[in-house]
Amino acid sequence: MISLPKIAQKFSNYNRRRKYDLFCKTFSPNAHTKILDLGASEKEFQENANMLEKRYTYPENITVLGVDNYHEFHGRYPKVKTVTYRGGDTHFPFGDKEFDICWSNAVLEHVGSKNTQRIFLKEIQRVSNAFFITTPNRYFPIEVHTRTLLLHFILPKTIFDKYLSLLGKKWATGKYMNLLSLKDIKRLLHESGITQYKIVKNKLFFFTLDFIIIF
Repeated sequence: MISLPKIAQKFSNYNRRRKYDLFCKTFSPNAHTKILDLGASEKEFQENANMLEKRYTYPENITVLGVDNYHEFHGRYPKVKTVTYRGGDTHFPFGDKEFDICWSNAVLEHVGSKNTQRIFLKEIQRVSNAFFITTPNRYFPIEVHTRTLLLHFILPKTIFDKYLSLLGKKWATGKYMNLLSLKDIKRLLHESGITQYKIVKNKLFFFTLDFIIIF
């Protein structure tokens, strides 16, 4: 019998492949396309972590920006360039429009406060000509990081964090995640000066699992 965690993992793998396929269909990147990947993982806890690096045909054209040191990452993806920075509200260490496309899968909810999220979006727009950003839907019935049912949007964050601590999931509290609704995303985009975009609602049955922001 397949366990619930294995079912969740299988769907997560499918969902990541689905988003990657949409990325390729939308932008048709080629051997000359320079891609910035914001937030690739040093550790791979899931089969399809770092989907872009695993599947993209021209890894030498990818630059990763993140807060990790990327020692293990370089062993797996030796052709991918990496840049480490301290994150938070700091600016990206790149010039204006240095990249053709920015890919950022499930990172926006982890960068910190609303103000830091705004800076993050402004910097994406500054350094790239197009972007593909995904983030989970705050109102999906299951919180995808902790697999908690409903409580993530019913309880105030301070109480939800205490609940997670009692479950032994303190790693997911505090600044770890700032989940966004569709309304939150539109407000952030507007406040970041981003007016031309498309939001795709990535569905699971009748529910929106996550949002894909395309510019």
